[in-house]
Amino acid sequence: MKILLPTRNGELNPYTLKTLEENITLESKCEFNRVAYAAAHVVVDPALGYEPWSDAPVIDWDRTLAFRTYLYGLGFKVAEAMDTAQRGMGLGWKTASELIRRSIAHARTIPGADLACGAGTDHLDDRQRHSLSDVIQAYKEQFEVVEASGGRAIMMASRALCAAARSPDDYKKVYDAVLAESRNKVVLHWLGEAFDASLAGYWGSGDVRAAMATVLDIIRLHSRKIEGIKISLLNAEYECELRAQLPDGVRMYTGDDFNYGDLIAGDSTGISHALLGIFDPIAPVAAKALGQLARNDIAAYHNTMRPTVALSRELFSSPTQYYKAGVVFLAWLNGHQDHFSMAGGMESARSVLHFAEVFRKADASGVLIRPELATQRMKAFLQVRAGIVQ
Repeated sequence: MKILLPTRNGELNPYTLKTLEENITLESKCEFNRVAYAAAHVVVDPALGYEPWSDAPVIDWDRTLAFRTYLYGLGFKVAEAMDTAQRGMGLGWKTASELIRRSIAHARTIPGADLACGAGTDHLDDRQRHSLSDVIQAYKEQFEVVEASGGRAIMMASRALCAAARSPDDYKKVYDAVLAESRNKVVLHWLGEAFDASLAGYWGSGDVRAAMATVLDIIRLHSRKIEGIKISLLNAEYECELRAQLPDGVRMYTGDDFNYGDLIAGDSTGISHALLGIFDPIAPVAAKALGQLARNDIAAYHNTMRPTVALSRELFSSPTQYYKAGVVFLAWLNGHQDHFSMAGGMESARSVLHFAEVFRKADASGVLIRPELATQRMKAFLQVRAGIVQ
């Protein structure tokens, strides 16, 4: 199969797909020796009436939950209502809370399915300054939605807390108050400013190691209430440093979409489990690699996982927060949904050249599980978005 793709020098070059339809096999569910959460996207219904740039899209619940069934079937847990689902960038709390309730109920219908759900403070108005008490109450309100539905919470980083806090002690006060009342174990979430500039200086310091000291104080105090911490700083050195200092029983969940392959494999300092947005588009390939890792076939694991890292680096290239566009683009190419429309109009956040490079690297890494459909849809996309007729 061939397609004309634009290049950065302004030319159109023929590209021949490396993946053939008859060579595609989806990995059957197997046991992993790492905990692997896939942060999943949502599917909107663009045919129904809503304001595309609002935070209240109409969700296609059947397709959204079907995608979660697909992830469970490959062996993943689901990280629900996270930034991959466009929390704070197209998906408001009202819709997110419904997503959480529906997804928890849906998981109960699937043997072995497991998930954790994002709980934050995003229903607070970012245009106003809030007190620490406001932030604590906001967290508790969202925790209640998750836990009353029978779920476990991922304590998302809070823009309101970052704006209100004046010292590391302010973070400790908020996390102490929320964790002390949690009914279940919680995953903490350290999201770097590459993903959200308003979170710069989280934990009360712009110095990463000083911030580490603060979060470690919180983790040690509440270790019986903490399942693990996801760190998304796109820096493997920092992750390994923090990983080595975690108390026994508290997991490191890599959120490093640039270096996850090596971090999951681990080294003499330990291993990372995973809570990753990149697992959404690369799920079948990642499942195969994690199965190889569980069988201790390290070379095969790296051979399978390594090509996906180049794709991930393209998807998460700066401005990193727009990575969701590529995630949903690949879901459309692979037939998980019938359109390329997103909450908040996010489908317009990346250039045609970016999507062309995503297509190339997805093919190179074996991520295009329906290459004929993907090629057909890519041609249609190029004609509509760039006037490129094949």
